[in-house]
Amino acid sequence: MSSFWSAWIIVLTLAFLVGIIWVLRWNMSNYTGIKEGELMDHEFDGIVEINNPLPRWWMILYWVTIVWGFAYLALYPGLGNFAGLLGWSSSNQDVRSIEESRAATEAHREAGLIVEYDRAMDAADERFGPIFEAYAQQPIEELAKDPEANEIGQRLFLQNCAQCHGSNAMGGKGFPNLTDDNWLYGGSADAIKTTLLQGRQGQMPSFKAQFDEQQITELATYVLSLSGRKVDPELAAAGKANFAVCSACHGQDGKGNQQLGAPNLTDNVWLYGASQAAIEETLMNGRNGVMPAWKDILGEDKVHVISAYVYGLSND
Repeated sequence: MSSFWSAWIIVLTLAFLVGIIWVLRWNMSNYTGIKEGELMDHEFDGIVEINNPLPRWWMILYWVTIVWGFAYLALYPGLGNFAGLLGWSSSNQDVRSIEESRAATEAHREAGLIVEYDRAMDAADERFGPIFEAYAQQPIEELAKDPEANEIGQRLFLQNCAQCHGSNAMGGKGFPNLTDDNWLYGGSADAIKTTLLQGRQGQMPSFKAQFDEQQITELATYVLSLSGRKVDPELAAAGKANFAVCSACHGQDGKGNQQLGAPNLTDNVWLYGASQAAIEETLMNGRNGVMPAWKDILGEDKVHVISAYVYGLSND
């Protein structure tokens, strides 16, 4: 903090203390013209106020706090560059002390905390590693029927996947429902495991540079008609003429392409909303969905167990 701001804070604090003293002295004087202990010349709802002074104990306590304020201002830091009469300095006034503190913290972390964390992880791997290795030898379709494996898979899912897909795995806007039969990249055991291991990145391009607002509305109307929705036939017909740009990914029949992660537009399942406005927004601005890769985070054996749990959600 610069010297100007340091001085400004000190002056402002002193001004407030002086102002409090003035208010206190003003309230200690009797300006009413009525002696203390006598009734005032006004009343409210039949109640008449008595001209009583402020309690003495209250006045003494107030003066003590004011004196304490001046003493604290003079003795202790916290006012910019002013270190106080005791010579203390605030922790945020010395850049070197901050860097030294950070370096010490990092050294402590490397020497203690990280080592302790690694030891805990090694102990957990030594204890539970053989269990996951045994599960990894079983096909996902069979493992999905194992109650104990499902309990472990559910716990791993809640710890790592529920943040996006929900604790019930039913997803939300932009996050797929894992309990139904609608899969962007395929719902087979291998496809699910591949998705978890490698992650996915869906890219729906924006068409606002290619189509105007009217054309976007027409195209969205036609897309809605593919799923059996009642729409304006004229708008749908006009939109069909421009659907060719969509068919490259979604197919001419609009049934999608799991190799590309292109959704089926005929099943009335909509990841980002089924309203006309939501679909127009998708066409106008595009969508970018990212599913992270878990291979390096959890390891393939744990991913195998989660895959079995997820597979079982839609194959009960």
